[in-house]
Amino acid sequence: MKRRLLLFLILLFSLLIVGCRKTGEKEVVKDLTKKIEETKSYHLVGELEMLNNDDVYKYDVDVSYEQEDKFRVSLKNKINNHEQIILKK
Repeated sequence: MKRRLLLFLILLFSLLIVGCRKTGEKEVVKDLTKKIEETKSYHLVGELEMLNNDDVYKYDVDVSYEQEDKFRVSLKNKINNHEQIILKK
């Protein structure tokens, strides 16, 4: 009985110590910055909305980035399906 109680208390304190650890804002930003700097490539798909005076232009955006000088950006107008591609190799 005492062994079980002791084991339970050790387990409880272990969970409290691990679960209550505070991760500060600076640590989170530092870790995120490190991951971004280590990123070699990415692919992004999204929507772009441009406002020009009273006109609204909507585009589907597709971006692929591999290296500093190697990327592809595709902008496709949602209204008339006109597509523009920016390509750098």
